[in-house]
Amino acid sequence: MRNFLLLAFVAYLFSSCEVLQQVYPEDPIKGAGAITLKFVQINDVYEIAPLNGGEYGGLARVAHIRDSIKEKFPNTYLFLAGDFLNPSLIGTLKVDGERINGKQMIAVLNAMDIDLVTFGNHEFDLSEQDLQKRLNESNFTWTTANVRHVTEKGIVPFTTKWEYSTVPTSDFSTFNAIDADGNKMKFGVFGVTLPANPKDYVSYGDIYENAVRAYDLAIQKSDFVVGLTHVSIEEDKEIAKRLRSLPLIMGGHEHYNMLEKEGRTIITKADANAKSVYVHTLIYNLRTKYLHINSELVMVTDKIASSAKVERVVNKWTDLVNEKLKEVVENPEEVIYRATAPIDGTDTANRSKQTNMGELITRSMSFAYNDKVDGALVNGGSIRIDDRLVGDITSTDIFRVLPFGGSVLKVDLKGSLLKQILDYGKSQSGEGAYLQRYKFSQNENGDWQAGEKTISDKKTYTVAFSDFLLKGLDIPFLTPENKDILKIYTPKETETAADIRKAIILYLNSLKK
Repeated sequence: MRNFLLLAFVAYLFSSCEVLQQVYPEDPIKGAGAITLKFVQINDVYEIAPLNGGEYGGLARVAHIRDSIKEKFPNTYLFLAGDFLNPSLIGTLKVDGERINGKQMIAVLNAMDIDLVTFGNHEFDLSEQDLQKRLNESNFTWTTANVRHVTEKGIVPFTTKWEYSTVPTSDFSTFNAIDADGNKMKFGVFGVTLPANPKDYVSYGDIYENAVRAYDLAIQKSDFVVGLTHVSIEEDKEIAKRLRSLPLIMGGHEHYNMLEKEGRTIITKADANAKSVYVHTLIYNLRTKYLHINSELVMVTDKIASSAKVERVVNKWTDLVNEKLKEVVENPEEVIYRATAPIDGTDTANRSKQTNMGELITRSMSFAYNDKVDGALVNGGSIRIDDRLVGDITSTDIFRVLPFGGSVLKVDLKGSLLKQILDYGKSQSGEGAYLQRYKFSQNENGDWQAGEKTISDKKTYTVAFSDFLLKGLDIPFLTPENKDILKIYTPKETETAADIRKAIILYLNSLKK
């Protein structure tokens, strides 16, 4: 009965999925002496628990998928193509005075017995010290061919420091596989990361040169080599062009599933936050050296069970979040709004153009002051969910959008300074200092307007700002000391504007009335 249930579950996984079958190099696998491998791929995972009221995602479900496949196919491996330590709501919380900063993710990945990860650009959101802590806590292997650690002694590989040993990240990793008949083979996996997050302690080597270099090294020790990358799809395609013999790239960075081909190379990316996984079936014929690849997209939904072992670890951390959130809102899981169209919280969008997420936040900031302001401004970099919200939205989702919180300040300032701020924000397209706006726009002549009126240099305007902006970190000249800032009102703890997230929650609740 147990075997029947397992087979039924595997059949469910592989039904109604996006499928690409490719024989690599060109002929079908026939005859004995073929070893079957299963690769389970995830990427860009910031949340450990299921999302949207449990509808999709959840790393305990991913673990169950992998475990169920591995029970039938022992040569099954779990790979993560970067971006998982940050950003997340849990990561912003403090335990014993220390911010969690991805500790929860390492604990869950350890419980999942993940096989290999590569760095994403968001791993370097952490400080050098915090990233080293996360590396040291990892029971799994990290690989990268182009990312190095800048130290006082020079540029060296990042390392995982355990009690009795120090293990450097390698350009590639190799895995041994054996079938029931004792047939053996070895495959290699290399990783590369795009240089999208420059930090003083990180050195990025050229993506393409290092991918080729790592492949050339790995193929000497392997029957075949695949990529585990965190770069754009265009960069993945360029890697494939330079490595014509590369059969598969398991990629990350984009947050929606895709399956593309460049020459003979299959390139796949799953949906962010484990809404889906890719399951790759690779059959390697030891006699002919042919590799058959079948790639299937599996949606991670509430129809899939959870690994009890992993779920216990997930629950430990989610319980902590709920405790912390109840200090701010009474019912964190209450549905406060239903989004019929996706609300775009992605980093790329909010740092480069006006989004409906930015409008929601800035409208809420104005609402916090009963709309008795001329407009509202928030830096795009404060929006940290890097995802799209659709369907039922809860208070917890709003905390995920703005995990660092902060208050909404009411500022009286000269029109000349307001125009300077708006110009600067527009000039920062692609950066966190790009400004999401409410009631501010440019007319056909390029003049800034507040509502329908052109902003006057000498007039005083009242603007709702996120408190972070007044620290001068994103906009250097925007500080309380600026002579053109005439007055700053800081809300009391009991006021709506005291917490920007509460302002959004109250605004969305007001729309129901």
